[in-house]
Amino acid sequence: MIELGGNITLVGFKEMGFGELIVVKKIVGNYARKLSTDKKINNLTITLKPIHRTDEESSKLELKAKLDIDGKIINSEIIEYNLFIGLDKILKKLEAQIR
Repeated sequence: MIELGGNITLVGFKEMGFGELIVVKKIVGNYARKLSTDKKINNLTITLKPIHRTDEESSKLELKAKLDIDGKIINSEIIEYNLFIGLDKILKKLEAQIR
């Protein structure tokens, strides 16, 4: 488990390379900033779980996000091959549910 700030938690990201983790932190941080412009984020948890692993290049990734914003809980999940595209999609889904 990796904590960013005090209210963002990344679960399942420990086995990532240093460069990938920096990009993940940037993506999540930018979206968190956008999401919190009008409302207060109490907690954002993103969970990463590899599924159907045949080899490193072709494994699907399951991403789950749980957002507690102004006391309202919003959940989202997605399955994607590319981690960065998956993060972008799941955070856009959260943004759409808030707006």
